[in-house]
Amino acid sequence: MKKFFDKIKNKANSLAVSAKTTLANAKAEGYIDTGVKIIIGVVVGAVILAGLYALFNTVIIPRLNTEILEMFNYAG
Repeated sequence: MKKFFDKIKNKANSLAVSAKTTLANAKAEGYIDTGVKIIIGVVVGAVILAGLYALFNTVIIPRLNTEILEMFNYAG
């Protein structure tokens, strides 16, 4: 039984050491990497926003106008 507990204790100690070394390994991320990620995010967001803006102005709003006018039988 003592061997069993010693085995568990050794396993727990090795896991604790492994976790401690993993947490102590602090690799810094470069400023350039972070800047590039931010720029990519802004560009992708702007492209998506421009696409939605164009879609609403050219397809959705005119269609919505015609549907509402037809609903009220407006012949203008």
